[in-house]
Amino acid sequence: MKKLFLVLLAFIGITPLFCQEKPSTCKYTLLLTGASFASPENGWFELGCEKLDAVCLNRAIGGEAIANTANRMIDGTLYSPEELENIDALVIMQVHDKDVFEDSMLKAKYTDYPIPFDRSNYAAAYDYVIKRYITECYNLQFDEKSRYYGNKTGKPAVIVLCTHWHDARTRLNGSIRQLAAKWGLPLVEFDKNIGFSKEVPHPVTGEQISLIYAQDSQMTDGVKYGWHPKRGKDQYIQQRMASIFVDVMKRILPVKPEL
Repeated sequence: MKKLFLVLLAFIGITPLFCQEKPSTCKYTLLLTGASFASPENGWFELGCEKLDAVCLNRAIGGEAIANTANRMIDGTLYSPEELENIDALVIMQVHDKDVFEDSMLKAKYTDYPIPFDRSNYAAAYDYVIKRYITECYNLQFDEKSRYYGNKTGKPAVIVLCTHWHDARTRLNGSIRQLAAKWGLPLVEFDKNIGFSKEVPHPVTGEQISLIYAQDSQMTDGVKYGWHPKRGKDQYIQQRMASIFVDVMKRILPVKPEL
């Protein structure tokens, strides 16, 4: 239906305003937090939002960690009250190779954590972000200015986790799967669907396949892997990641009536 509408507009000489140019026409609003693998110069999230007809709120900043995400929630810079009202999914791609599941120091409520966060406990920071976002969405039922006011479920809190872009970060990839299973959260499994594995070297170069797609390299357990994928919407890995992301989001975003 949408494609037919665009064809009809073109036939009568009208150039439509697309979603990112006119956010009020978008079907969804997605917010991404992360670091250098998620920052806007990569392109996968932006491509995915275009495909999903979504407002793209990319708050990823190179060099940050999940502790920064928690601290930005605390100081109110991750999203505004107006954005919280409209966000359909919070996507987290904080993928340092750390254990994000270990639960020995987790608190019952997000308000029990001492703040601000440092990077000493990635699992605690993840726990804070998840619990705080769910709480804030639920509490919109008590906000008279919110469209969720009086709704006993509050706003549905959709949180999406991500693996690293390939399978070399085994500590993170394993523990993020545990965390997703614990909370029942959808997981964007870039590592399983990227199209290659650390288990088999490239048949021509004899090195890790991730290296041919990366702009730099990193040593892990004595093996050289691709570190940051080449950036830009024209790059294959960014396009592949966008496809993997879109596939997951299409399965979990609520079906909304056509505008």
